[in-house]
Amino acid sequence: MDWPSIIGNAVRGMFGPEAAIFALSAIGLNIHFGYTGLLNFGQVGFMLVGAYGVAVSVATFGWSMWVGVLVGIACAVVLALILGLPTLRLRGDYLAIATIAAAEVLRYFYRSSTLEPLTGGVYGLRQFADEFFAINPWADGTYGFGRVTFDHRSMWVMTVTWGLVALGCIMVKLLISSPWGRVLRSVREDELAARSLGKSAYSFKLQSLVLGGAIGGLAGVLMAISAQSVQPDSYDPKVTFYLYTIVILGGASRVMGPVLGSILFWFIVTFFDAFLRSATASGLIPSSILDSGDVGAARFLLVGLGLVLLMVYRPAGILGDQKELRLDVR
Repeated sequence: MDWPSIIGNAVRGMFGPEAAIFALSAIGLNIHFGYTGLLNFGQVGFMLVGAYGVAVSVATFGWSMWVGVLVGIACAVVLALILGLPTLRLRGDYLAIATIAAAEVLRYFYRSSTLEPLTGGVYGLRQFADEFFAINPWADGTYGFGRVTFDHRSMWVMTVTWGLVALGCIMVKLLISSPWGRVLRSVREDELAARSLGKSAYSFKLQSLVLGGAIGGLAGVLMAISAQSVQPDSYDPKVTFYLYTIVILGGASRVMGPVLGSILFWFIVTFFDAFLRSATASGLIPSSILDSGDVGAARFLLVGLGLVLLMVYRPAGILGDQKELRLDVR
């Protein structure tokens, strides 16, 4: 067993671009779920429209990538309005149904053969973020120490994404500490009480949905830029449930909860992946028990088991409070 390589892979996973992107999207979901009590089961849909907003703008229409970033965020805002306007006056579970259905409808919509000239269909779009990497201040080469190294492209993506995560945390801290944030918390705790004090619960929930959706759309933009490609099947429902895992693991309604949750989630996932691959390659785990092709599924089985134990012994997450999970979904 090559333990230095296993640990090195896990540390790279916890600080890599993917962890930062998921942390940013989880910040948006935490505004929905943690602070407002909105059951959004389609956060991946906001990431999808954000990613395709920038990709289609550049690869199909030939616009500047920076315009495409704005288009991606605008698409996420429009999606939040389309979903929120008709559902937020109803019971909370209607939003859950609408969001998970919308995310899947959008995935099939973007992968349809009819839209292939525009979206690339099942093949997606590629090579549309050259403007982003053209301003990379990191010189060519690798950075890090020991087994934990990143190339200059990854360092640039990490600089931007973790920087935006920091800004997102500061923004959330300021908003939640403001009167607006206190109204959100009151809506989560008891919507009828908030309404009895003259607050428009519908308006505040819609604002929360738009803000968290826009942050999710920005995360989708960064995911597309980081990979220099978009493909619709990369945005399936399991991404949303990874995000819920991250929020609950770190602690719902905590500013740093999504960040800590993402770091720990990707450390655990990459650790188990590297460990199982090394164990099967060395013969420590016989192929009759686990084949190398099944490692991807096995790692999430182990992560799922760990999350079950977490929900039994620490249901509010590492930083969370038990009472924060009590939602008023009327």
